[in-house]
Amino acid sequence: MDIREEFPMLVNNNNLIYFDNGATTFKPRLVIDSIKDYYENYTSNAHRGDYNISLKTDMKYEATRKKVKEFINAERLEEIIFTSGTTESLNMIIKSYFKYNLNPGDEVLITKSEHASNVLPWFDLANEIGIKVKYIELDNDFKVTLDSIKKATTPNTRVISIAHITNVVGDVRPIKEITEYAHQLGIKVIVDGAQSVPHMKVDVQDLDCDFLAFSAHKMCGPTGIGILYGKYELLDKMKPYNLGGGMNSSFTSDGIIEYKSLPQRLEAGTQNIAGVIGLGAAIDYLSLLDMDKVHEYELKLKEYLVKKLKENDMIEVYNENSESGIVAFNIKNIFSQDTAIFLNDYNICVRAGNHCAKILKDELEIKNTCRISLYFYNTKEEIDKLIEVLKNSDMLYQQIL
Repeated sequence: MDIREEFPMLVNNNNLIYFDNGATTFKPRLVIDSIKDYYENYTSNAHRGDYNISLKTDMKYEATRKKVKEFINAERLEEIIFTSGTTESLNMIIKSYFKYNLNPGDEVLITKSEHASNVLPWFDLANEIGIKVKYIELDNDFKVTLDSIKKATTPNTRVISIAHITNVVGDVRPIKEITEYAHQLGIKVIVDGAQSVPHMKVDVQDLDCDFLAFSAHKMCGPTGIGILYGKYELLDKMKPYNLGGGMNSSFTSDGIIEYKSLPQRLEAGTQNIAGVIGLGAAIDYLSLLDMDKVHEYELKLKEYLVKKLKENDMIEVYNENSESGIVAFNIKNIFSQDTAIFLNDYNICVRAGNHCAKILKDELEIKNTCRISLYFYNTKEEIDKLIEVLKNSDMLYQQIL
């Protein structure tokens, strides 16, 4: 069976060409059915009931934790924390751990190509406790190298917080080499895995990163559920981000609180149970595909796409040398959103704007781009249709004039 037939969005929208997988991905029927099954057949809260349907929910919920552990090769189940998404995971890391483990004058290294979720919490912490946010220099292809990390590092550097794959430039950072260097100097490494975990094999023990954050909805799972991975000894020192039911063993009227152990300590309240179950199904699905093959296929598609785009003199590609399925481009002298609206007339979905990376303009020297982000269900035939439509871009000039 054609893999595309497993996705209702592709079956029910025959003429739709979806190139915005960096924003969110379509969901296979397996994931949709798992969520539907929960709501129709055993809806109940997790870790709250002593009756059969609640015990089934507990089993499914914790089974997903095990699946995540194995998918990213974490050492312990307790290192997997469910959150609402990458944004909350990064905020928890920064505000529940580093807020209490950094001092005024300590330096955090990021890049100007980071997503807002890995920039704004650091700015906020800088204003609150006086840390310094500094930038790692990008090379001519807007990539991070180990040499640029070394150049930016000072005796005051305490944290390196970067995406594994950036969401606009699409460069793959050498995380393993970075962590090896950083740990020699006692520097912690946070990895934003929102664009890497869905597209390639990620092994946290091999990378040796201290924290990793990613989202289910970018890897064929539902929205509203994410993962915070952290080394156990670091998670165990985190101050709970939320306080409430499920994360405490007891509390008394005089204000004494006894917290539960990990992971429950960091999962207060009723979690997105259906989301967790859907994430488990998404991992089952991706595991059958083989993430190494997914990455290899996307790179071949991207190479084909870039080659075709560059045949059009009116197209400017900004990241042709990146190693992921993300391509940033513009039609010369055309505002990116106008291009996106033009493509929408042909049922082609691309992203336009700054892509939540507002300070990348300092490096690209342009504020907005169109972004194509590929996934394993995209095809060369879809790319050919895009290229054919872009040949008619003179119509777009006429519309604007």
